[in-house]
Amino acid sequence: MSNTIGTLFRVTTFGESHGVGVGAVIDGCPSRLALSEQDIQVQLDRRRPGTSALVSPRAEKDKVKILSGVQGGLTLGTPIGLLVENADTRSGDYVDLAQVPRPSHADMTYMTKYGITARSGGGRASARETVGRVAAGAVAEKMLTHRNGIKIVAWVSAVGSIEAPDMTEDGISRKDVDANIIRCPDPKSAKKMQDLVKKVLAEKDSIGGIITCVCSNVPAGWGEPVFGKMTAELGRAMMSIPAIRGIEIGSGFNGARMRGSEHNDLFVMKKGSIRTSTNRSGGIQGGISNGEDIVFRLAFKPPATIGSRQKSVDYKGRKVVLEDIKGRHDPCVLPRAVPIVEAMAAIVLADFSLIAGAYAGK
Repeated sequence: MSNTIGTLFRVTTFGESHGVGVGAVIDGCPSRLALSEQDIQVQLDRRRPGTSALVSPRAEKDKVKILSGVQGGLTLGTPIGLLVENADTRSGDYVDLAQVPRPSHADMTYMTKYGITARSGGGRASARETVGRVAAGAVAEKMLTHRNGIKIVAWVSAVGSIEAPDMTEDGISRKDVDANIIRCPDPKSAKKMQDLVKKVLAEKDSIGGIITCVCSNVPAGWGEPVFGKMTAELGRAMMSIPAIRGIEIGSGFNGARMRGSEHNDLFVMKKGSIRTSTNRSGGIQGGISNGEDIVFRLAFKPPATIGSRQKSVDYKGRKVVLEDIKGRHDPCVLPRAVPIVEAMAAIVLADFSLIAGAYAGK
């Protein structure tokens, strides 16, 4: 089982959904970086459940503890241990499901692979695992701000068939994103999205959508062709997030419908540097960053747990009917997934920052 990501900036997550706690160990973070628990808590607060009527009501404070690697508010250069204890676990909600794989969950595949599953809540397959990612991503982001001035902002750009206007060149801030509970910076679209999620929830169903992410001030020259391309590493990181079903970088699938004369980003001089007049490449060419904003979109499937009646079979193949499944789940994962996407982008870019520094002897 692979629980570690990164080459020089390495992150290992641990813990299960209804276990004692979840967290991460970061290896490779440079020394003397100012870091506090509050730096990490900001992003964890954006990810945690129970914050609105549109997300899981599980009551977790998600308070992070720095166990190691920091002294007097500065990193030591040694492994940084981060722990978030699970407080509101209800293992009893899953007793009736111990012998029944839930449709489209990882219950069946985990049982097939390991011959055993976590006692409840999906274990490592649960989105609860992403707490460790968000905590580590906050550290990565602090490092990127200090070393490179990089900014990462993600937002909900579509829920179901409701899609917000393209805002990738509008300089969206996290304040803009957090102005409403659906985390879409376009107010008109946000209202429609919120109404749709409420409707779906009332119908005991779930719905998916799209998150857009923009990474600004990324230096040109980051990426390790051919198998460590920026596109490849971003794709690997993002596709590891629960419920992700696809990634588009730059023009994405729309680029497949264009001619080269339409799609090419022409080179121009901007403030003494060679840049591009458009950004259909999404800031990456040949797997290497070109100095433009890195732009990508992620497709999220509807959450698998729904309240309506579903047919299934137990692990012995006997027919069962699932209805009124207990447990606390999101009707739409998108609002809470925004900081998870930002975290994974930060972890990937932090790794490339250290790799670039190694080339330059820094």
